[in-house]
Amino acid sequence: MGTVVVGYVPKPEGEAALDRAIDEAKLRGTDLVVVNSHRGGQEFDGEAARRAESDMAAVRARLDEAGVTYDVRQLVRGFEPAEDLISIAEASSAELIVIGLRRRSPVGKLILGSNAQRILLDAHCPVLAVKAGA
Repeated sequence: MGTVVVGYVPKPEGEAALDRAIDEAKLRGTDLVVVNSHRGGQEFDGEAARRAESDMAAVRARLDEAGVTYDVRQLVRGFEPAEDLISIAEASSAELIVIGLRRRSPVGKLILGSNAQRILLDAHCPVLAVKAGA
């Protein structure tokens, strides 16, 4: 049986992606894998780790309430979030990846790169991109 994999960040685009991923998992009768990936480094200190754990506890409570079977993966291992999401989707035999999108300027895309673009181009399965508030 396949899974639905969702990239989650505690922002409006992450919340929108999680909402849609829950709907898709229910519709398809599949498990849901929630991936929260951090690059780590100096910015990811003890306070950031506590905040991330609190955010993910809220996600688990939401998933319990939704009644879906799920696995939450919180990763801090130095990879780009796109790498983590794609590799977990492949390992989980995902039939769908759900990601949230935010508006970025063309310069912002050029300088920062785009995890969403990488996922859209490199994923082995369909990708559903969701806008916050849509």
